[in-house]
Amino acid sequence: MQSIITSKLQELESWFKSFDSVIIAFSGGVDSTLLAKAAFMSLGKRAIAVTADSPSIPRSELKNAQSLAKSIGIEHLIVNTNEMDNPDYLKNSSNRCYYCKSELFSTLSDISKEKNIKVIVDGTNLDDLSDFRPGLVAADENKILHPFVDLEFTKVDIRNISKHLQLPTADRPSAPCLSSRVAYGQPITLKTLSKIERAEALIKELTGIEILRVRDHNNIARIEVGKNERSLLFNELIMDKIDQELKDLGFKYITLELSGYKSGNLNK
Repeated sequence: MQSIITSKLQELESWFKSFDSVIIAFSGGVDSTLLAKAAFMSLGKRAIAVTADSPSIPRSELKNAQSLAKSIGIEHLIVNTNEMDNPDYLKNSSNRCYYCKSELFSTLSDISKEKNIKVIVDGTNLDDLSDFRPGLVAADENKILHPFVDLEFTKVDIRNISKHLQLPTADRPSAPCLSSRVAYGQPITLKTLSKIERAEALIKELTGIEILRVRDHNNIARIEVGKNERSLLFNELIMDKIDQELKDLGFKYITLELSGYKSGNLNK
């Protein structure tokens, strides 16, 4: 098993070494963190990690990305993206992610021209291709490369290599943007995103839950937690506190998804 992991890491390093320099779309999640680490190991200062900052990104995630980039040693840029200025994004149709990724990748393309770096990569992996990912269309339009797809890396491969490299993200749950919590067709607003961010921060603080989504369904909060973490909510005092705090934030009804968290629940 260890030899397979080592071999896959060498494949990833070789992939990066075939280019003079790269820009990594860096969120600080398990996928992009491994990309940043491997790119830095392969190219050193010729690798740059770029993180998008917008109202849909929790402040905790931005701080996490900064900390990870610093620990890797890679040059790290934070750029403001303006998807909230796009009416098509705010409408929150099922292809919302296309408009977000278009904004991100066009911003990265501008940086690549400014720095004369021709290659931009993101953390799309083989498993992602079987999911509903409208952002991949925007990636193709902007000629974004996917090293994990090229090398046929699955999420399990990425986590195993991350453990081998002792990256703190190896077992980290996925953390998509706050807009992914808003039911399709319900407009994205700054107020809604702020409400969701504060609700999730509160629940995590009260319970220690790691895998969490507060879905917003027209002022109904649908709380999803990891299947193995559901029991952390089974305390009357905690439930009463969550109920009151989330209602104070503006939710009218507070509900729990009994089956637990599942990626892509809103896509149903």
